[in-house]
Amino acid sequence: MGQITSLFVHKVIRQVDGSLDRRALLDLVGVDPDAAVDPAFMVADTAYYAFLEAIARSDPRAIDLPLRVGATMRCDDYGAFGLAWKSAVNLRSSYERAERYARALTSVSTYEVRDTDEGVYMHLHREGERHLGLRLSNEATIASIVAISQEVCTARFQPRAVYFSHKSPRHTAAHEHHFGCPVHFGAGMDALLVSSELLQQPNRLGDPAISKFFDAHLKEALSSYDDGESVEHRARAHVSRALSQGVPRISDVAGGLGLSGRTLQRRLADRGYSFQTLVDESRRELAQRLLRETRYPLAEIAFLTGFSEQSAFNRAFRRWAGQTPKAFRLQAGSESAG
Repeated sequence: MGQITSLFVHKVIRQVDGSLDRRALLDLVGVDPDAAVDPAFMVADTAYYAFLEAIARSDPRAIDLPLRVGATMRCDDYGAFGLAWKSAVNLRSSYERAERYARALTSVSTYEVRDTDEGVYMHLHREGERHLGLRLSNEATIASIVAISQEVCTARFQPRAVYFSHKSPRHTAAHEHHFGCPVHFGAGMDALLVSSELLQQPNRLGDPAISKFFDAHLKEALSSYDDGESVEHRARAHVSRALSQGVPRISDVAGGLGLSGRTLQRRLADRGYSFQTLVDESRRELAQRLLRETRYPLAEIAFLTGFSEQSAFNRAFRRWAGQTPKAFRLQAGSESAG
């Protein structure tokens, strides 16, 4: 079971319609309504998604709830993570801290900063079926990144585009207005696109010495979080991101997690995994998600899952799922339509 900081619960509950029973909603996630906000206090991810869905069923403004929640976020809300973000010398360094230290806030999401000819993508990676609770959570997270980017950047922060994997809601005007840029749904990724020049602008309170201090603090704090389950989850996420460049080596994955290859092998073995099994399952999960949620050609999906030829991908997928990729996509489409 994954975990998410209770900070988000408190931020959401402050935005819900006044007619809703806030205490009953907080009880769904086991949060004391009278307790002080503590980002280190975690709630189960499944309970958090159910909490969001319960609100969405009753709140007349549910469609823009995640945008309103994200807009309220400030660096200081996030504790040491927020201070590390704020003290980074520029926004790119802030994003790179999210890559390294997101585990302080959640065990179900990771971030990736990726350079392209169009600019820099700040990716949110979160596994799982795109049910309503997860969709709302992803929208709130992207809106939060925008809010704290606007807070720290000395230049006017404006993303070039916003992307969501899930399908478009009934109305999208609120999203376009909130982000001030094109918002693409059904895009196969959850991400912000930001210009490279904007990410190099200095942060208002950027300070290399303070930033170094919070780096050390977060590294120490995260060492206590790294149980076998979280290492497995983060390793899967790292493998999934790397597959378009080919199947990664265990030393590369372990290095990205701050571990030695031997330590990663041991921790996976403690949970009954080999590295090869983890890679195979990561490829299967990514392939199935791309087939369900995007219209990418099969050849492109083969490439994104680390295969040099579509024929090899077809054989592997038949082994994983007992059917061809085309048949899987048709079945997934008919189930969602029903």
